[in-house]
Amino acid sequence: MLNSGLRIVTRESPLALWQAQFVRARLQETHPGLSVGIKTVKTVPDRFLHKSLAEMGGKGMFVKELEQALLNDEADLAVHSMKDVTVDLPAGLSLTVIMQREDPRDVLISNRYSSLAELPAGAVIGTSSLRRQCQLNAACPGLALRDIRGNVGSRLQKLDNGAYDALVLAAAGMKRLGKEDRISSYLGVEEMLPAIGQGALGIETRTNDQRVLQLVRPLGHEPTRVCVNAERALSRRLYGGCHLPVAAYAEISGEVLSMEALVGYPDGSGVVKNKISGPVDRSEKLGSELGERLLQQGARQILAGVTGNDKQ
Repeated sequence: MLNSGLRIVTRESPLALWQAQFVRARLQETHPGLSVGIKTVKTVPDRFLHKSLAEMGGKGMFVKELEQALLNDEADLAVHSMKDVTVDLPAGLSLTVIMQREDPRDVLISNRYSSLAELPAGAVIGTSSLRRQCQLNAACPGLALRDIRGNVGSRLQKLDNGAYDALVLAAAGMKRLGKEDRISSYLGVEEMLPAIGQGALGIETRTNDQRVLQLVRPLGHEPTRVCVNAERALSRRLYGGCHLPVAAYAEISGEVLSMEALVGYPDGSGVVKNKISGPVDRSEKLGSELGERLLQQGARQILAGVTGNDKQ
């Protein structure tokens, strides 16, 4: 079984490669002697950096070509940032493993300011996330939010060149790339709710490939899986794609799962929030119930306004 090895498919960005190499190392620690190769793919969003994610169909576009490689038997597993994974997967594929979550928070990165409170009116902030735009505009009216695309390194270079006064990025990516020294401040989840699945890595495989399933399952982390699936259940109830102003974060304490979520207009003009808690064994139902609460509070109208449809 080990001699046939495994093939990982990933995007070719430095962060995606780090994630694939991390999974390869974990697999080889778990199964000494296992051969694991890495195949890189340049996805549509990576090829067209001049276009917004919304134009190309949202962050889910980051995984489509990786999934096609699995379906074509060109690879055995794909490694994803869970915040990029759509709630509905192609037939024949499944999220076999969700690994232990890294820091879920967002961070402020600036060469001039050490916190959001220090940012003056008109400060240019780089973020392409509608979720972050919504919360920044609601908390700090007067900032000039500008889209920014590209990998972490290219974004930092644009900051250093003076195109932006600050960036807001995920803490997990900065830590994984060894760039913690660039972080000006961490934004607590009470200040900036994370994206669904933020900080967690997922491993996607063909549903019926028993050999691969047996090899990757030991890498799973059950508490993270429960929390992320609760967050994804909320997204499913909201019909929320990966590029909508939706945020959620679930935590487990003992046998209780607690979760907070929000939906808002990108300009911050309207934000609805709610929270829920209950038994861990009802985690996905709790996520769906929280999504329903948000819909009843006005999320349906907000999302219809953002997406241009009212199927919620």
